[in-house]
Amino acid sequence: MSAITSVLVENRVFPPAEASMRGARIAGMAAYDAMCQEAARDFEGFWAKLARDHLVWTRPFTKTLDESQAPFYKWFEDGELNASANCLDKHVGTPVENKTAVIFEADDGTVTTYTYKDLLLRVSRFANALKAQGIQKGDRVLIYMPMTVEGLIAMQACARIGATHSVVFGGFSAKAVNERIIDAGAVAVITANYQMRGGKEMPLKAIVDEGIAMGGCESVRSVLVYMRTPTACNMVAGRDKTFEDVLKGQPDECPPVPVGAEHPLFVLYTSGSTGKPKGVQHATGGFVLWAKLTMDWVFDIRPDDVFWCTADIGWVTGHSYVVYGPLAAGATQVMFEGIPTYPNAGRFWQMIERHRVSVFYTAPTAIRSLIKAAESDEKVHPKNWDLSSLRILGSVGEPINPEAWMWYYRNVGGERCPVVDTWWQTETGGHVISPLPGATPLVPGSCTLPLPGIMAAVVDETGKELPNGSGGMLVIQRPWPAMIRTIWGDPERFRKTYFPEEMGGRTYLAGDGAVRDKERGYFRVTGRIDDVLNVSGHRLGTMEVESALVAKTDLVAEAAVVARPDELTGEAICAFVVLKRPRPTGEEAKQIANELRNWVAKEIGPIAKPKDIRFGENLPKTRSGKIMRRLLRSIAKGEAITQDTTTLENPAILDQLAERN
Repeated sequence: MSAITSVLVENRVFPPAEASMRGARIAGMAAYDAMCQEAARDFEGFWAKLARDHLVWTRPFTKTLDESQAPFYKWFEDGELNASANCLDKHVGTPVENKTAVIFEADDGTVTTYTYKDLLLRVSRFANALKAQGIQKGDRVLIYMPMTVEGLIAMQACARIGATHSVVFGGFSAKAVNERIIDAGAVAVITANYQMRGGKEMPLKAIVDEGIAMGGCESVRSVLVYMRTPTACNMVAGRDKTFEDVLKGQPDECPPVPVGAEHPLFVLYTSGSTGKPKGVQHATGGFVLWAKLTMDWVFDIRPDDVFWCTADIGWVTGHSYVVYGPLAAGATQVMFEGIPTYPNAGRFWQMIERHRVSVFYTAPTAIRSLIKAAESDEKVHPKNWDLSSLRILGSVGEPINPEAWMWYYRNVGGERCPVVDTWWQTETGGHVISPLPGATPLVPGSCTLPLPGIMAAVVDETGKELPNGSGGMLVIQRPWPAMIRTIWGDPERFRKTYFPEEMGGRTYLAGDGAVRDKERGYFRVTGRIDDVLNVSGHRLGTMEVESALVAKTDLVAEAAVVARPDELTGEAICAFVVLKRPRPTGEEAKQIANELRNWVAKEIGPIAKPKDIRFGENLPKTRSGKIMRRLLRSIAKGEAITQDTTTLENPAILDQLAERN
C-alpha cells in the first residue's frame, strides 16, 4: 500500500456498528463521557463502587486509595478476598456453574471441554496437592508450562492458597528460568515433561533441570511435572513428582484462603533497558477487578459469547485475558495449544468456525503472517470459512499498522465487527487505552481513548502536557487499581523506571512515545522511547541481547543491538558484532551469524534471535568511546547516513556494518 493510501486509511473513521451498540455495556460516546466525568468528579468513589459491585469480598474494604507513600500506591488495602474464588466459587449455585468455561483445542486438534464446576474441582484438588508439598500463603511458585488447561489450573491453585505465582513463557531458556527462580525465591516449580508446538515435542522439564543445575536455586524444594506426552523425562528422587502422584487421594474441596487486597497475586518478569529482567508485581484486588471490568467494557462480554484470546499464559495477556478475566466474567473461552500455521495457515479461521467464536483477540504479528499466507495460498484465506459468529475483533501486543487493521476488519470481520485496538503493558495489568465496541468511532492505527478512570496524557520531558498533534511521552497521571505495585525486591528501580523525579515522582511513565490527533484527541502509540525492542508483541531489552552476545566470550569482543521495522514482526532485532578474530565475509560470516543466533536462543530463548547480524572491525563510536546508536539505527533501516559522522573514530566501518549476513 502506498504512503498516500496508508494516510487515507489511517484518517478514515468507522462508526460503531449498530449491532455492537445494541445492548452494549457502554453504548455510545455520551455514556463513555458520563463515566469519565464521574471518575474526574469523585475519583475514589468511582473506583470504590466498581470494586464493591464486581468483586466478592470476604472482608469489605473501608479505604479505597492510600497515596501517602506515593508512588507505592495501595488500593482497597484493608479488604480481603481471593482471586480464585472470584473466578470460580462465585459461580456456584448460579446457571454459570454448569456452563462451559473452557474449550481446549490441543496441538493435534483434539478438543476437550470443562465446565465451571469441573474447573473448581480440578483447581481445588491441585491446590490441596500444593499444600501437601508444604507450599503456603506467601510462597512463590515458578510455573513453566505448555499452553494447556493444566497451566491455568496451576495458576488458579496458587491463587487459591495465597501463593504468588511467577509464570515463565515456555520458549525461554534455562538461564531465564534460573534467574527468575533466584530473583523470586521460588520454593517450587510446576512444569511439564514436554510441550507440543506445530506437531513437534519440545522439552520443558529438561530446561528446568538445566536451569536449577546452574546454581543458586536452593530455595526450590519441589518440582511437579505434568506428563503432557508419553515420553519419559528425568526425575530427581525426593524432589520431583508427577501430577498423577501428587493428586492421588486429594480431596475435591479446598476452601479459598482470604488474602489482603494488596497481597501479591503474581510476579511476571519483563525486559528492561538494562540487562536484568524486572519482576513486575501485581496486587490481588486491583488486578482481578480490572481483568473483570475490561472484559465487560472492551470486549462487551455477554452470556452467550465464545471468547478466544490466542495469547500464551506466559505473557501478561494470558494472565489477564485467559486465566483471570474470562473466568471472573463467567465467560466461555477457547484455549489453544499450538501455532496459527499448523497444520496450515487456516487454523485460526477453522477454529473460529468450529467453536463459533464471537470475540477474537490476537496480535498484529499473527495477523500479518496470516495475510502473507492468504496472499500466497487462496486455500488458507479466511473467506473459505464461516466467520459469521464473530461480533468483536481485538488486537494486542503492539500498535497495529493501518493496512493490517483494514485487512482484519474486511476479511475476518466482514466489515461488521469493531476492532478494539488495545494499548496496555505488563505493568498496567489490563487495557488502559482502547476503543469501546459499542461507543467509540474507530480509526485504523489508533488505540483511540483512555478507558474511564484512566488519566492518560502526552507530555514532554518535564511532565508538561503537550497540545494535540505534538509527539511526546505517554504517561498516566493518576494511579489506577491494576497498576504495578513495585519491582520485586527492587523498589528503587521501580521508582526510577516508572515515576521519575523530573516528572514529579507521581506520574507513571509508560516508556512509549505517543501523539494525540487534533480532531478527536485519539492516541496513536509511536514506539518505545527507551532501549526496549517489541518483537511480535514481546518486549526484549537491547541490553539483554547484547549481554547474551558478549557472553560468547570465545568469539565476541563487542556487540550493539538496535531495532529495525519488520513487515511481519513489527520490529526485528539487528545486531552489530565485533569478533575476537578478523572480520568474516561470505559463507564464513553466515556460519558465524547462525552460531550466534543459536547462542542467543540458548541464552534467552528463540524469540530473541537477531534477524540481522552484521560484522565490523569496530562499532561506530565517538572519540570519547560512546557507541553512536543513531547511526546503527539508520544502517539497520537501510537509510542513507545524513547525520554528522565527523566525530567517528573510523568512518569506514559504516560500509562494513551495512552488509547483511
